[in-house]
Amino acid sequence: MAAFFSGPIKHEAPEPLEGPVVATIAGGTVIWFALFLVQLPFYGWFADHDRTWWVWTCLAGGVLGLYGTWFVRKREAAIKKAAADAAAE
Repeated sequence: MAAFFSGPIKHEAPEPLEGPVVATIAGGTVIWFALFLVQLPFYGWFADHDRTWWVWTCLAGGVLGLYGTWFVRKREAAIKKAAADAAAE
């Protein structure tokens, strides 16, 4: 395995792909919250089978998705502002 990581890098890393990032994260967030709401009526069954972490994982995914949506919107605004500032110079 050490031979794989030894030596200089012979090529440049590819540019990151840009796409509808906000829509992708928002879609995932909606799915996490939907899964949370679908599982909520069955909380007793999950508790009986020691699987309540399924419900709370879905809630955590939704909350983290909200944070991710906020973060990506701020990032895209900063990129647009930097591009506008560079064009103005």
